[in-house]
Amino acid sequence: MSEQRPLVPPLLAGLCDDAALFPPGNAPVAAAVPAHRGHRAAWYADLVGPFLLGADRIAEVGDAAAGEPLDVVLVVRAGPAALAEALDRLAARPALRLLGVELGPDADGTPADAAARCRDALARELPPGAAGVVELRRPADGDSARGRAALEAALDLLAAAGLRAKYRTGGLEPQAFPSAAELAALVGGCAARALPFKCTAGLHHAVRHTDPATGFTHHGFLNILAATDAALRGAAGGDVAEVLECRQGGELAAALADAPAAPGADTRADALRAVFTAYGTCSVTEPLADLAALGLLTRPDADLPADPTHPDTLDRA
Repeated sequence: MSEQRPLVPPLLAGLCDDAALFPPGNAPVAAAVPAHRGHRAAWYADLVGPFLLGADRIAEVGDAAAGEPLDVVLVVRAGPAALAEALDRLAARPALRLLGVELGPDADGTPADAAARCRDALARELPPGAAGVVELRRPADGDSARGRAALEAALDLLAAAGLRAKYRTGGLEPQAFPSAAELAALVGGCAARALPFKCTAGLHHAVRHTDPATGFTHHGFLNILAATDAALRGAAGGDVAEVLECRQGGELAAALADAPAAPGADTRADALRAVFTAYGTCSVTEPLADLAALGLLTRPDADLPADPTHPDTLDRA
């Protein structure tokens, strides 16, 4: 008898961190916490990573958890100076189980200088067993040789410290979106160092696209997955950037088709996900729908669930 295909293949396991509380979704805590529990109990649970908790929402989420354990990653965007106090407040909420901390950069010095201060704060404050993730401040000109050198220095620092990197790939203004060349430098640099990284913001769909409402061109999370695969196989920066610029979902899906493998196997898929670990999404159902449409996961029925934290759902409520 043939082995049954998993609904969510290992290539996609834990890819989507639940950022329902963050822009542009900005879901209320009363909707986001039960929705996350629903995702974690659904047939696509293996796709869903931890609940991302902003430091300013600790009390609200702690109350909403109502004594039932909730795995969280604490996001401290205010920088190293805010870390200790945020961890103290989280520790007072025993239902919130800390899996990791994503620490934002402060504004002084170079990206490497800011990353060094994050490294030092995490070395002092990070509880045992929690993962440390440092958000890199994007270089002032990521497309220049100087910008690439600044990024390389920051990546060297994180790799030496055994930390993970986080990079912003979008936002509410056009300059918040890095070019394909800048993002290719990040992907290639992490692949060369076997440095785990995640992305956040702007990755609303699997494939690169232009939002007709804003005119902003968004990176696709599937593009980043395929670009990481290309970089790990030795592709040059320009070739990695071409993968990031691809707008053909079928091409990207085909490029990754032979990557899925059994958990724990020493395979191409394992190597790829060890580097590109996850991305934050304010809607779990958007990537779910995209991946199902591309045939990269198997859904057990024809209809996909409604997401109570999706902005469209909240607007109608």
